[in-house]
Amino acid sequence: QVRLVESGGGLVQAGGSLRLSCAASGNIFGINYMGWYRQAPGKQRELVARITRGGTTYYADSMKGRFTISGDNGKNTVDLQMNSLKPEDTGVYYCSYAADWNPGPRDYWGQGTQVTVSS
Repeated sequence: QVRLVESGGGLVQAGGSLRLSCAASGNIFGINYMGWYRQAPGKQRELVARITRGGTTYYADSMKGRFTISGDNGKNTVDLQMNSLKPEDTGVYYCSYAADWNPGPRDYWGQGTQVTVSS
């Protein structure tokens, strides 16, 4: 089992920045993908960014150039730096650790942290 604890959400004005952090504990052996998803009100959860243990990163198109994901394998943390925030970035952001790219039995989620961007 893997436990994920997120921090860093909050309220920010459009154009501002926030940094989200996620700390993992437990059995992370075999976990290859760490990332962030978000869910806006009335919408499905969507991928924001992912990073592999080797440092390869993936971003949703709308986040490219504004968000940066980083991971520290030694500390078992993954961060998301969000710049130039827009009101449409509002939502609950979830940390994710997974063994595989596709959904599987070793998918773990944090409790979520609220990000609200005001116009």
